[in-house]
This record gives sequence, structure tokens and C-alpha cells, in this order.
Amino acid sequence: MSYIEMIDSYKRYQTGETEIIANNKVTFSIERGELVIILGSSGAGKSTVLNILGGMDTNDEGKVIIDGKDISNYNAKQLTTYRREDVGFVFQFYNLVSNLTAKENVELASEIVKDAEDPVQVLKDVGLEKRINNFPAQLSGGEQQRVAIARAVAKNPKILLCDEPTGALDYNTGKQVLQILQDMSRRKNATVIIVTHNAAIAQIADRVIHMHDAKVKDIIVNPHPKEIADIEW
Repeated sequence: MSYIEMIDSYKRYQTGETEIIANNKVTFSIERGELVIILGSSGAGKSTVLNILGGMDTNDEGKVIIDGKDISNYNAKQLTTYRREDVGFVFQFYNLVSNLTAKENVELASEIVKDAEDPVQVLKDVGLEKRINNFPAQLSGGEQQRVAIARAVAKNPKILLCDEPTGALDYNTGKQVLQILQDMSRRKNATVIIVTHNAAIAQIADRVIHMHDAKVKDIIVNPHPKEIADIEW
């Protein structure tokens, strides 16, 4: 069994009399420690998949097996525990607390789990050793995103879920952030899943899941992912 398996997963939303199918029989598997990119245009269903994998939403049918456990059967309390202990989230717009320093933002996550990483060390690992006591307003967009990654990583999560993590960043800063995420996968054996519409960065992934019109269109396993420095977009 793979580390992550989503099997025949459906997600539907009701808008008035209209039913919207956000995920239609979505099936894929992911191995532990892979860097995976879920690729597709807006409305393809990729963020819905990410929300279901992260326990922020539930599917209507199908199985979502994480490390041998089917989280699609979890109740609200079990999902809260799963989100807190097993998952790290990185969003496009950082979601930092403005009146807390970089260190304090990371501590928000590290203090809620048992085997957390040291906040200062994690900030050093993402290149922010000189920004530890700065507030978000004193940081560039790239630095804020690195704080957000540090916050997610500090929980020592089993899965790191990233929703368009370079979407608000310039080209060079985006590459720096992708490098950190790729290093997390390669050096710490973290399972990193990135949702994006940017096909150019798919070349860095161990596995690419293409989504279109709420379905998995195809899955490509890449035995030789490219280095971040070697891709252009």
C-alpha cells in the first residue's frame, strides 16, 4: 500500500438547484517522501483535493487513506487531531499573524504538537537567521513565505501541503521557496504536495498529477526530477 491513496473520491457542492462536482472519481497514490505536484487550471479540482488530504474538507464518496488510515471515515474531532498533528499547510498569501514576530509565528505551530522542531533552528534552515525577531511587515514577500514554510515544518508533519506557494512571489524568490520545499522532501523525507497551475515547475516533482474538469487526467512518475536552478518559467 502506498503512503497516500485517494480512491474514487467524489466531492459535490450544492448551489441553489445546481450541483457542482468538484472532484469526480479522483484516484491516485503517493509514496512517502515524494515531492508531488498537482497541476491544473483554475477550477480543475486540485485545491479541493488538497483540502480533503489536509482534513480541512471531507469527500462525499470514496476513500482517503493516509499512512494506512482512512481519514474519510473520521469525525470532526478526529480530523482536528489529524490536522494538528500530521499536516503542515503553506498557503499562497502566507497567513502570518501581523503582531507576532517570525519566531512567535512559528511557535504558534510548534507549541501544539509533541515532537516539534525548534522554531529558531527551523527559521535558520530556511535562511532567516537574521529575521527571527522581525514582524511580518518588516519582511519581504519571499521572507514571509519562508516564515510560513518554517511554521508548517516546525510541526514535524507527515505531510506538507502547499497551495500555490509561489503564486504571490517574483521569479527568483519563487525559486528559493521551491528549493526549500524540494530540500524538505530529499533531506528530511517529508511528503510534499504542491498545488499549482504553473506547468513549468512540474519538472522538479517525483510525481505529477494532472487534473482537468474535476478528474485526474494523467499521472506522470519522473525518475529524474530537475534541479530548481535548471527550470525556467
